[in-house]
Amino acid sequence: MSVDFAIPRVLEAHEPPEARGLARDAVRLLVSRRATGEITHHTFAELPELLAPGDLLVVNNSATLPAAVRLDRLAVHFSTELPSGEWLVELRRRTATATEPYSGGAPGEWLPLPGRATLRLIAPHTPRLWRARLDREVPAYLSRYGTAIRYSYVARDWPLDAYQTAFGVEPGSAEMPSAGRPFTPDLVTRLVARGVSVAPITLHTGVASPEHDEPPYAERFTVPARTANLVELTRSEGGRVIAVGTTVVRALETAAQDGRIRPRSGWTTHLVTPAEGVRAVDGLITGLHEPRSTHLLMLSAIAGTELLTRSYQAALAEGYLWHEFGDSHLIL
Repeated sequence: MSVDFAIPRVLEAHEPPEARGLARDAVRLLVSRRATGEITHHTFAELPELLAPGDLLVVNNSATLPAAVRLDRLAVHFSTELPSGEWLVELRRRTATATEPYSGGAPGEWLPLPGRATLRLIAPHTPRLWRARLDREVPAYLSRYGTAIRYSYVARDWPLDAYQTAFGVEPGSAEMPSAGRPFTPDLVTRLVARGVSVAPITLHTGVASPEHDEPPYAERFTVPARTANLVELTRSEGGRVIAVGTTVVRALETAAQDGRIRPRSGWTTHLVTPAEGVRAVDGLITGLHEPRSTHLLMLSAIAGTELLTRSYQAALAEGYLWHEFGDSHLIL
């Protein structure tokens, strides 16, 4: 996406919608239709009326870890577990309101963590991430000493439940797969009653990159056989496959082989761009993304650059809210 824009602070969602007196599914929903170029405005609760019987929603069932551990002056964000048992971690300097990137650290350095735990930095993995090893099991340690990752646009801590979606049953994400956050059990029931199917994939997200124009890191994913079969059945019967989140697009596009979606698991570094296009999805439910992020390349591949540009102009003009507690965007 070539267009650049700035997000006014007033359009940053600083707290969950529940704190603003709204239900999860009462956030706003911007709808962009590629076939007609039409852009319309709704609430998320209207989603069943915007989809059709025979459509398939593919959701990410990864649950969010309390992945941030705070020291006196630093915070450690646990991002991704590696097959070796090491973890990718990001070191961040604590500030008065949240954290900021920290460029210190050295190979072999030991960091004392709360609970008398010790984290050993092994080697840099990227400019932001270290390979590291904790001296105990990480998930159990995080459940006791961790908290949800929070950036400066969110003014205070919120319970971990605020960072979980209705679909999250497989713990492993450093940050919430936030496209699924507006779904409620009642909304899912109404979707199924309308004839819209729901199927899961798992993709465990690593730390986001709000400060940098970085491509996504390699992430663990699984596209189970039942979901792959439902995608193929939906397409064969003329239904639409709607991804709930960019993580779902990434997983399905990685699993697309010879024009078909097949069961697959492992690691993906796949980057969806307009040059390559999409093979697996007919639409996307997502949040509103930062300027110049690689997510916008994916959205351009689905919506087209012209429609996406007008959609973001409309979101800015109409006061939509950005970030994980903000509003949503449906591209068809």
